[in-house]
Amino acid sequence: MKKDNISDNINKVRWGTFLKDVFICSLGAYGGPEAHYGVFTDQLVIKKNYLTEEELVELIALTGILPGPSSTQTLVAIGYKVGGPVLALLTMLVWALPVLTLMTLLSFLSQFLGNVNVSQDVLRYVGPMAVGFIIVAAYRIGRKVVTDKITLILLLMGGITTYFIREPWIYPLVLIIGGAVSVVTSKENNLWNHVKLSPPWGYLMAFAFFTIGSILLTLTWDNKIVHLFESFYRYGYLVIGGGQVVVPLMYSELVEVNQYMTNQEFLTGFGLVQGLPGPMFSFSAYAGGMAARGGSVFTQILGAVAGGIAIFLPGLLLIFFIYPIWENLKKIKGIKISLKGITAVAGGLITVSAIILMQKSGFLIDNIIVMLITVVLLITKKVPAPLIVAAALAAGFIF
Repeated sequence: MKKDNISDNINKVRWGTFLKDVFICSLGAYGGPEAHYGVFTDQLVIKKNYLTEEELVELIALTGILPGPSSTQTLVAIGYKVGGPVLALLTMLVWALPVLTLMTLLSFLSQFLGNVNVSQDVLRYVGPMAVGFIIVAAYRIGRKVVTDKITLILLLMGGITTYFIREPWIYPLVLIIGGAVSVVTSKENNLWNHVKLSPPWGYLMAFAFFTIGSILLTLTWDNKIVHLFESFYRYGYLVIGGGQVVVPLMYSELVEVNQYMTNQEFLTGFGLVQGLPGPMFSFSAYAGGMAARGGSVFTQILGAVAGGIAIFLPGLLLIFFIYPIWENLKKIKGIKISLKGITAVAGGLITVSAIILMQKSGFLIDNIIVMLITVVLLITKKVPAPLIVAAALAAGFIF
C-alpha cells in the first residue's frame, strides 16, 4: 500500500518542488556519502515519500558497486525515478553546481587562504552532527533490512569488516558477498528467470567514447586542459566509494607526479571542501583550477570546469545506463533475493560509518551532546535539516 501511495505522490509532484527538496539536501549534506544518506532519508523518504526506505537502501547498494560518486548517483537515480532523465540531469546540477562554483572561486583565492590561518575549530561540531544523521538513518534502515538471522549476520559482517579494513576494494566486495550468501542460503527454485531488458546502450557507448577518446587525445595533443579532463575522467571511473577514496589518487598524480600544486595548497582545498555541503567530488573544481594556473583567468576557469565535469561524467553515464533497467532486473528472482543480502551489508556499512566518524571527531562530552540533540531533532521531526546544520556551525563559532 505504501508503494502505491508513493507512486501517486510521484505522479503528482512538480519538478520545482522536487528540485527544491534536492537543494535542501545539498545544504545539509556534510561529511561524505554515509552522512548524505542520512539527509536523503530524512528529506526524501520520511518527509516527502519520493521513495521507500527499502528502495533507498537498494539504490545505495547499487551505487556502492558502481564506479563514481555514490551519493550523487543515488540522488540522480531518485531524480530519474521521479521525472526521467531530464529531471535526473537537473537534480545533478542543483546538487553539485553551487559547491562546484564555490570551489572554482576558491582556486583563485588559494594563496590568500594558505596565508590566512583560519581555525578549523569552527567546524568541530559538523562531524558529531553528521553522526546524528547517520545514526538515525542506520536505525531506520536496519529495521527494514534485518528480517532474519542471515541478514543480521550479514549486517554485522559488513560493519565489522569495513571497520577493520578501510581499503576502496572492500566495499564492493562485501556487498557482492552479501548478495551471494543470500542466494546460496535461499531455498527458492528457478532463481534466474528471464525478463525483458531494453538497456539504453547509448549511455554506455558515450562512456566508452569519452574513456578511449580522452586517452587518444592526450597521446596526440599536448594541451593541459585535455590532459586534465582525461585525468579527472579517469578518477571518476576508477574510484568506487566517493570523495574520500578519490583524494589519495588525486594527490599522487597532481602533487607528487605532475607538481601542479604544493602539498599545502592541496590540503588547503581539501580542508575547505570538508566544511562545505554537497558532494566531495566538487574538490575536483578546485584541483582543476589550481592545476591550470599560469596562463589567463579563462584558462584557469577552463581547468576548473574540465575537472568538475570530467570527474562526475563517468558515474552519471553509468547510472543513466543502469537505472532504467533496474526495476526489471529486480524482477529476476535471483537478483531480488540477492538484494536482501546486499542491502543488509549496506546497512552495516552505514552503521559503522557513524562509529568511524565519531572517532575522528572525538568522544568528548560536547560532541556527544551535539550528536544526541541531532538524533532527537531528527526523530521528532521538529527542526528542518538545514537549520540543524546552521545550528552546528553557529555552535562552533560561539562556544
